[in-house]
Amino acid sequence: MNQPQSSILSRSFSIPVLLLLFFSLGCNHKTKKDEMNAVEPISYEPSWESLAQHEEAPQWLQDAKLGIYFHWGVYSVPAYGSEWYARNMYIPGSSEYKHHQATFGSQKEFGYHHFIPQFTAEHFDAEEWAVLFEKAGAKFGGPVAQHHDGFAMWDSKVNPWNAASKGPKKDITGELSKALKKRGLKLITTFHHARNLQRNADKPETWDGYDSHFPYHPDYHTSSNDPELAQFYGNIPEDQFYENWSGQINEVVNQYQPDMIWFDSWLNFIPEDRVKQMCADYFNAAAKAGQEVTIGYKQSDLPKEVGIQDIEQGGRRDITERPWMTDITLSNKSWCYIEGQTYRPTSMVMRNLIDVVSKNGVVLLNISPKADGSIPAEQREILLEMGAWFDKYGEAIYATKPWDLFGFGDAKAGEGTHGGQSSKVHYTANDIRFTQSKDEKSLYMIFLGKPKVGDKIKLRLLGRHRYTPHSEIQRIELLGTNQEAEFIHGHDAFELTIPDAPMDEIATVFKLVLE
Repeated sequence: MNQPQSSILSRSFSIPVLLLLFFSLGCNHKTKKDEMNAVEPISYEPSWESLAQHEEAPQWLQDAKLGIYFHWGVYSVPAYGSEWYARNMYIPGSSEYKHHQATFGSQKEFGYHHFIPQFTAEHFDAEEWAVLFEKAGAKFGGPVAQHHDGFAMWDSKVNPWNAASKGPKKDITGELSKALKKRGLKLITTFHHARNLQRNADKPETWDGYDSHFPYHPDYHTSSNDPELAQFYGNIPEDQFYENWSGQINEVVNQYQPDMIWFDSWLNFIPEDRVKQMCADYFNAAAKAGQEVTIGYKQSDLPKEVGIQDIEQGGRRDITERPWMTDITLSNKSWCYIEGQTYRPTSMVMRNLIDVVSKNGVVLLNISPKADGSIPAEQREILLEMGAWFDKYGEAIYATKPWDLFGFGDAKAGEGTHGGQSSKVHYTANDIRFTQSKDEKSLYMIFLGKPKVGDKIKLRLLGRHRYTPHSEIQRIELLGTNQEAEFIHGHDAFELTIPDAPMDEIATVFKLVLE
């Protein structure tokens, strides 16, 4: 049947119009996710209010639980005393002062900078180090980019005293950054150079003041007027020092894009405006690159909303709402390599790490390479033993969160040297720590040792009328085996019977599978 001409024209006109309207609406329709992705990166201003808008501890850090860094530099050459040799060799009466004179001669003739040519790093292999960090179970790692001594461990245009142009003549930070990132590890660079300025250089009577790393003394190289030596020893005007301080941080950020920058206190000695500008520059660079970053700090050097607080060689006594960090070292005597160094047993390192994780913390573990770039066998052994434990029980650590209670036990924690509790607590199988999966479907019960087969572990606080898992316990597994454990979950107490199965001397994990 023929249609009227007007009807045909109307239909032929309406179809293209409708199609055009459909595609127009379709192209303009954006989901909330599209709109969020289309938003320009936030721009941070150098004010605490603006900087507080940045996430203090990104999820990758909270999930990582373990990072590795290292004290390695010019101070590794004398291999005596500690990484503070650079300062202490100039302090009359100190063991380093006496050792230096007996071994290298007068400080007037042989200054700290004379060690630099001996910092050769000929055995440094970034790929090998990155593999070792990964095998140890670390999820991030990196160098002490610059210690108090002012020697930069990267290819620097700001600081002529750097590893790429002197000593090793290698871009240590650059090589390691590539090797770590290739393996999916995040990069941390730590800065300790706020102490380097000789703040009392114009007051000879206070030349040994603690607020300067290198003591001022008119007879030593530390007070040299040579422009390069003056910069190295911090004997320069404050404005120049502060410009160099921030310039070096910006240089590392721009050249290597670290996922975390971390400061070894003394930010309170840097003008506040410079600190705020440094934070803003870092956050803005990361936002532009789509990178989730964070800043580590000590004491009260930054507002708690701006970064993650670190307690040196210490821990918390209970769970904290905010994530936190602790930096600890494998060694007993020094953070850097020294002759005759002794080490903490793997069990102590791991048990204290588990305690930290149970309380919402992250561990930054220090190792101590030799001046030639080799990592001592004793340290390698500890790291590999840690990795073997993580291979079996990592599920109870990585990407977990604290439970309602951190745990129970007999161990008494002493006071930490820098606040909090000690990082050298002697835990045993009588001490238990808890973590849980993010979806709260698994609760991990970690014995900090090897419980005895057949023992019945009775915990009143886990009774149904007290602290109890958020849903019913379906079964309990000895992690790393197919062995299930018998249990009773009564109103007055929870009781676990230790099964006859292989358990770990370092720490044994039971997984409570919940409904």
